[in-house]
Amino acid sequence: MTTAPLITQQSAPSGTTTPVRRWSLRSAAILTLAWLVLQIGGLFTPGLLDDVDSIYIEIAREMLRRHDYVTPYVNGIRFFDKPPLMYWMAAGSMHVFGIHDWAARLPLALSVLVLIFAVYALGIRLFSEVSPAAHPDRGGFYSALAVATSIGPYLYTRFYIPDILLALWMTLGVHCFLIALERIRERQQSALLPCLGFASVMALNVLTKGLIGVIFPVGFAVLYLALTRQLRLLSQFHLLLSAAVFSVIAAPWHILAALRTPAIALPPGLGLPARGGWAWFYLYNEHFARFLGKRIPHDYGLTPVWLFWTYLVIWVMPWATFIPEAIIKHVYHLRSRSLATAREYEAALSLVLWTALVVIFFSISSRQEYYSLPAIPALALIAGGLLARADVWLGDTRRICLRWHLWFLVPIAGAITSVCGYFAVTAPHPTPGVDISKLLENNPSFYNLSLGHLFDLTGAALGLFRGPLIAVALSMLGVGFGSYLLRRRGFTYVANLTLASSMIVTLLAAHTGLVRFYPTLGSKQLALDIRQVMGPGDLILLDGELTSGSTLVFYTEQQIHVVDGRVNGLWYGSFWPDAPHIFETNSTLRQLWSGPHRIFLLTYEPKERESELVTLAPVHVLASSGGKTILTNR
Repeated sequence: MTTAPLITQQSAPSGTTTPVRRWSLRSAAILTLAWLVLQIGGLFTPGLLDDVDSIYIEIAREMLRRHDYVTPYVNGIRFFDKPPLMYWMAAGSMHVFGIHDWAARLPLALSVLVLIFAVYALGIRLFSEVSPAAHPDRGGFYSALAVATSIGPYLYTRFYIPDILLALWMTLGVHCFLIALERIRERQQSALLPCLGFASVMALNVLTKGLIGVIFPVGFAVLYLALTRQLRLLSQFHLLLSAAVFSVIAAPWHILAALRTPAIALPPGLGLPARGGWAWFYLYNEHFARFLGKRIPHDYGLTPVWLFWTYLVIWVMPWATFIPEAIIKHVYHLRSRSLATAREYEAALSLVLWTALVVIFFSISSRQEYYSLPAIPALALIAGGLLARADVWLGDTRRICLRWHLWFLVPIAGAITSVCGYFAVTAPHPTPGVDISKLLENNPSFYNLSLGHLFDLTGAALGLFRGPLIAVALSMLGVGFGSYLLRRRGFTYVANLTLASSMIVTLLAAHTGLVRFYPTLGSKQLALDIRQVMGPGDLILLDGELTSGSTLVFYTEQQIHVVDGRVNGLWYGSFWPDAPHIFETNSTLRQLWSGPHRIFLLTYEPKERESELVTLAPVHVLASSGGKTILTNR
């Protein structure tokens, strides 16, 4: 094996050799355009969501305000749940562009662009041999296009969570490892740079999601070497220098975090140790206890294994259509190594191992439906490699792709077209200006799932989504039947572009739906209403835990008090002496309401609160949206 150069020599019809670029400016332009439309196009709407989206971005804002980039705080309370890289990214962007929600989101959007081109580069390495001779980048292009237009990567960049970064670091880590191994085996170039690159992205992975940033890349590398009987080469991976680079990047924050939040005495009877600090909560509770499903507090849901695997397929749709046949080919290459080229075997082993490592790990541990995102690039590469083979007339790959498209994708797309078209036609027309919460049915048992609010939808509410439903119904015609006809006529490249373009329309329709659903998911407008009339000495209270209205903190830039909200994310940090007095009870709420300060109370139960508080002081409704109401005593 040799490291793939940017330009190779291909035989021209005259018998001479002509240099052919392994990357394509046209492919890069198409990928960038898809990213611009999807990621930058959705940067400014909707507002931040209540819960982790605004929690993590508010932490970044408070880092800027405090000039403390070691200990995360949210609403003035220490917050130990996650490592700091995603906070640093948002804080850096807001430092440059100002305190805006779009500025905080920008680093995540840029990370998607880097991921797209990281997959493109790795796909060129793995599949240039099986791509058309005139277009050796096709495997990388189709793989990157799949990442850009699949459901999962788009859906889980609509709010600020770090999991798409795990996919990026894993992609870069796998590529660095494969380059390093190749150089070690061939002894023609130094493996130092790719080894240090591997260590660097592993350190960034640790600063993104914790110890899992070591488990996945190291597990992949060791298992790959073991399965190829090359463990003897492990000592040639510049382990000492790599460990030094890893430590320089990853260690300082961990050391400083432990020093700045040492162990303190904790209250008994709560399942906590007698003494605990950052180290106990972050290293043990957030990693080992979470893995075992014993984290304190247990403030997260558990996705069943069968549903986790089902979501994995959905997240890669529509490109998942071509994965089963591609996996069959990869397994064949693994079992018949003598019949596969070195690059085919490398692609088969690396992609199957990568996928299996992530999926099996989270099948054993506690899991959310989006924890499979680090495997998405591998699955996209699996699909992209098969589609690149189908661009070449030789063999039966084109016929097989056509068959999978006809028997799997066409029926699914047709069913979606029928369902969306039916509801677009039959859904009742809502009253102009109606609050969407009036048309929904609350199902709080699903709210621990990231997409739990989808179960609130009713037939009456679908009338608000008529436009997006029509767009999805029409775009699915391109996903299914339209691209199938092009593939059947042999226009495989155009068919795949049609598939991607149709998915872009579908994803934009989903974004429009999110904007219309937003009043129930976020409280930006309510925060702006408060900010417009708020004066010195006024207090903002939230009826319940912080995540039920956390956007108030970001958009008002005020510390808010929570009524009966000393739970979940704020709970552990509230034991520290520097925790502000923000935790109220029903009793203290009554005292504040009748006191000298103007109070703004966000509540989901305005009638009950009004009947309770009106005997103490006047109750006025300042604003109401998405099932939430702002009550005030002035």
